[in-house]
Parts: sequence; structure tokens; C-alpha cells
Amino acid sequence: MERNQANQAAVWGALSQSITDFGLLVKFRLNLTVVFSAVMSYAIVAEGQITVLATLVLALGGFFVTSAANALNQVLERDYDLLMPRTANRPVAAGRMSVSKAVLLAGLMALVGISLLSVFNPLTGFLGTLSLISYAFVYTPLKRSSPLAVLVGAIPGALPLIIGSVAYEGTITSTAMMLFSLQFLWQFPHFWAVAWLADEDYRKAGFYLLPTGAAEKDKTTGLLSFGFCLLLIANTFLAFAMGYISLVAMVALVVLNVYWALKCWNLYKTCSVKAARAQMFFSFAHLPLSLIVLLLDKLF
Repeated sequence: MERNQANQAAVWGALSQSITDFGLLVKFRLNLTVVFSAVMSYAIVAEGQITVLATLVLALGGFFVTSAANALNQVLERDYDLLMPRTANRPVAAGRMSVSKAVLLAGLMALVGISLLSVFNPLTGFLGTLSLISYAFVYTPLKRSSPLAVLVGAIPGALPLIIGSVAYEGTITSTAMMLFSLQFLWQFPHFWAVAWLADEDYRKAGFYLLPTGAAEKDKTTGLLSFGFCLLLIANTFLAFAMGYISLVAMVALVVLNVYWALKCWNLYKTCSVKAARAQMFFSFAHLPLSLIVLLLDKLF
């Protein structure tokens, strides 16, 4: 009886660990933000006229493609992940999952994800493939050689908004590019705040991802983050001038961008961990709030 209970406990323990490792491999929480962006973009261009089935196919397709990219990222960076306390417990780096198993899972997820996205149209599937390849095989290796990796990584990072739009419209429209520009510009103040807070960890692995690429933090990060917030404001005015958004939506987006700009300016002035943390935490709210504003603008 005790042996059976021990065996059951071991099985459930192994299953629990496998589920946890899968979540770590695909970066589950980060993955959900990507899926959210794609679905919101789809809903925005469709002006809310979406079906549960289409939304589910898009969400699952985006989830599996992003999961594949994240798994390949961890395979390629497994030796460097071991050098950073916050990533050392990832399954491939820690040795709980073999490289071959992670690559096999990545391949299967890529196949399923791209197939699901292609249900909408071939271009959506192609963009999903482009996102995966550029993230795993261009952005990932570039992180150790140049701070320009942030610029390169911002492209696949913003592609979910084009993917969601193309899934509905079948082509890359000016609205899709407007949505792409929002998330593309958003990523710089967001990621630089993350890089500021994780700088010591990143440097242990040879990643110098702050704007100057230097080993020491300086005012450049806050200043450039502030500059990108100004670009977001200019992008909002342009969207209004071209008739993509209403006056109310423009005002709401400008308020969000100005508030974030003030957070970035504070990092420039103080160069403090507290300011970087405030800049990062507001970035988590900024993008979903911006997309919700755009959706409500289309609905009402």
C-alpha cells in the first residue's frame, strides 16, 4: 500500500515537473502577451465582428509559433542561461530536458502553429514563420554581439499585430502598419527598463543590451526611452491625422504616452533602480491599455 502511494506520488511529481518545465520552455506568461496582441489586432481591424472559432485558431496558432521560438531560444542560449540566476532553472539549461527533446517539441509546435495561422491565408502563415525565424536565428545570436539586437528583436516582437490584422484582412494594410508601429516603438522603453534592472545578470552571460552597449549604466537609457515615448506621441497624432483613430482615442493615447514619458524622464534624471522599475511596470499596462483604447474606438 505504502509502495503504491509512493509510486503514485512519484508519478504525480514527475507530471507536475513536466508541466512546469513546459511552461518555462515556452515562457508561458510572456507568450500570453503575444497572443493577446494578435487577438486584439484581429478584433480591432474586424471592428469586433469576430467569431469564437476564428479567435481560438488565431490564439492557438500564435501560441504555438511563439512557443517554438522561445524553445529554440533556450536551446541556443542554454550555456548562457546557466550563468544567470534568473534563467539557470530553465529546463534545458538545468538539464531536466534534453536538447533533442526541446528541438523536437519546437519543431512540432512550429508545424502546428504555422498550419493554424495558414488556415486564415498563406500570408498569415508566412508572417508567423518569419517571426519565428527572425527571433530564434537572428535576434537570439545577435544579443551577444551588439545592442542593435534590441532593434532587430523589436521586429518579430511587433509582428503579432500585423499577423492579427492580416488574418482578417488578407493583406498588409496601412492599419496593420499603424498597429505594428505602436508595438514596435513600445518595445524600446519597455525592454531597456528590463535590461537596466537585469543588467548584472545579462553581463554575466555576455549580453550588453543597454543602448550604449557599455558595462556601466548611464543616462542614455532614460533619455532614449523618453525619446521613443515622444515618437509614440507623434505616431498617435499621425494616426489621428490619417483618420485611423478618433479625437477621443487620440487624447487617451497621448495621456498614456505622456505619463510613460515622465517615467522615462525620471530614469534619465535619477539613474535609479526605482525609476527603472516604475518605467518597466507601467510598460506592462501601457500596451494592453493602448490596444483596448483602439478596440473601444472601433466599437463605439
